Amino acid sequence: MKLKLDLDDFRVPESKPFKISKAKTKVKSLYTDSAHYETLIAQFREEIDDLQQKMYAQDRQGLLLIFQAMDAAGKDSTIKHVMSGVNTQGVECHAFKRPTSAELDHDFLWRTTRVMPPRGRIGIFNRSYYEEVLVCRIHPEIVTQIQRLPEKTTKNIDKLFADRLKDIRNFESYCHRNGIRIVKFFLNVSKDEQKKRFLSRIDTPSKNWKFEEGDVKERGFWKEYMHAYEDAIQTTGTEECPWYVVPADDKKNMRLIVSAAILHEMQSMKLKYPELPEEQKAELAVAKKLLLEEK
Repeated sequence: MKLKLDLDDFRVPESKPFKISKAKTKVKSLYTDSAHYETLIAQFREEIDDLQQKMYAQDRQGLLLIFQAMDAAGKDSTIKHVMSGVNTQGVECHAFKRPTSAELDHDFLWRTTRVMPPRGRIGIFNRSYYEEVLVCRIHPEIVTQIQRLPEKTTKNIDKLFADRLKDIRNFESYCHRNGIRIVKFFLNVSKDEQKKRFLSRIDTPSKNWKFEEGDVKERGFWKEYMHAYEDAIQTTGTEECPWYVVPADDKKNMRLIVSAAILHEMQSMKLKYPELPEEQKAELAVAKKLLLEEK
């Protein structure tokens, strides 16, 4: 893969101070032109698909990819472009919107836990349980009025969110110990670039459906969201379940970085086709002999 890229520039190290204000939203182009980009992204898809097939055959490990971002950062298109070449038999994608009444009757991890990927497969979460320490943190009335939690739990709202971050970190550690590797991506779009994309959605009839009035209102909480993301990334980023903060102002660059990170993490899982025991190898030899002797 001919791509000059140091993933340490984007992978948040564990137990080191992380400042989202210092994270880049744009980097020098990783591709020379559109044709070069298409060649690179196709190569990444092929290598990721090859590793996924080994994962499926091995059936000992699974992978969960979580995508979080401000609106218009490009989560949908990134998932589509990066994972479109991977065998659909081994990939499951879930997008999480506002919780249903049934989901609100359970703990905050329930709706995502029930669709965690099994061993052998890749799961993709477009938004996730992190919304519970992002959107809910900016709008605590969701917790105090809608989620119907016990009063003693919501009495100290700061402690509630600190506890949720601990719960998330512990949950991810638990998943890792049971064979599910979790890799998280924050697609870091600038406020100026988000504004341009919102205007494009308004001015382009075919994109009008993507825009909601509430999207602009949420921009008013930009600083609060950045603080919430910073806290979440700092608290839950570990060596086993890392965060990648990916510059998102250039969508093609963003997709290449995400692809490289996924490939790197999958390579670290030491995936390989299972070695059959001698008894099964003997059975294959017999089957082959019978097939060759057919007339």
